[in-house]
Amino acid sequence: MTTKKLMQLFIITILLSSCSQNNNAKYITVKNIIDLERTFETVVLTKVFLNVEDVTKIGILDTKTKKLQLTQTVDNDGDGNMDDILFQPQLAANSEKTYEIVLITEDEKPKAPTFCFSRFVPERIDDYAWENNKVAFRVYGPAAQKMIEDGNPSGTLSSGIDAWLKRVEYPVINKWYKKAKEGTGTYHKDTGEGLDNFHVGASRGVGGIAVKICSTYYYSKNYTKWRTITNGPIRTSFYLEYADWDAAGNTIKESKIINLDLGNNLSEFIISLEGVNNIYAGLTLHEKDGIITGNNKKGWVSYWQPHGDSELGTAIVTTKKSFIGFEKYDVETKDLSSAYANLKVKNNTVTYYAGYSWKESGQFNTIQKWENYLNQFHARINNPLKVSSN
Repeated sequence: MTTKKLMQLFIITILLSSCSQNNNAKYITVKNIIDLERTFETVVLTKVFLNVEDVTKIGILDTKTKKLQLTQTVDNDGDGNMDDILFQPQLAANSEKTYEIVLITEDEKPKAPTFCFSRFVPERIDDYAWENNKVAFRVYGPAAQKMIEDGNPSGTLSSGIDAWLKRVEYPVINKWYKKAKEGTGTYHKDTGEGLDNFHVGASRGVGGIAVKICSTYYYSKNYTKWRTITNGPIRTSFYLEYADWDAAGNTIKESKIINLDLGNNLSEFIISLEGVNNIYAGLTLHEKDGIITGNNKKGWVSYWQPHGDSELGTAIVTTKKSFIGFEKYDVETKDLSSAYANLKVKNNTVTYYAGYSWKESGQFNTIQKWENYLNQFHARINNPLKVSSN
């Protein structure tokens, strides 16, 4: 079943008359100003914008179809109070929709499976893994780093982003880790759901960062702290922190929030940095038998490669104001060759999107289709949906 059909099933029709009465009716308009259909783009409404105390009691009603939209509330700072409400409107090209903000009960809320999920994985040393209905990833923690430093090859020393290649829409993280722990299977073999055959090692993987000083690239080590922010039908979000690291005498402070939304192949990386004015987000070149392409005007770099008995596309995309350019770094040292996107750091922050498409998933089976997706993704992030209140 396609994601679009799944979402249609998830949106439960509830007539306005069945909703709890809201004596202070408020409306919002969501506008799409570009010539592309907009689906699986998340709109974030804060309780300050809505002028409400409790977003958990809020419903978002399409005024034309009289359907309540699937929503997710988020506690950003971990204080126990929900700060935002998320939803994904579907808009035709160059169109707008009006929604009414209504009060609803918990039973009236549209329900959907939690496709967007992340967690700390202590049963596999200290991975942190995340996924949605399209893609999955993981990163490595301090215990895995210490194992390597103590001479134990079972650990991992890397701040690169590992990709788990999935071909199903339902969650696989818990299932794959469970069978590995119990010895009933391995996630390194594809039994119909996908597998982990993406080697990250010390590389940048799919979007890990570096600082370039002269002709040398410097990296952080494994993350040191983590915090899950939210899981749900629309978004998973989490926080990672890194120990201060050195780049040719420059002390770099790094932390990040990673978001992955329903229906997206690319995770959003919001990185906080001190000690540097620009960074390089990288894509590992593995066997260096693939094709690097990029578009300076549209702010992306991609690597399309043979992968096992299939093909794999990885990419980094960002906005016009953040993208400086892209370059190839080709060396003999294992895992260090990369395609890099050079990105501006402004006010100690840089945001970009990184992810992949595996041919076996049936999403984008040619490099042309993958690049078309990247072009459209860039158009959408440079022209976000405009939300106004009425």
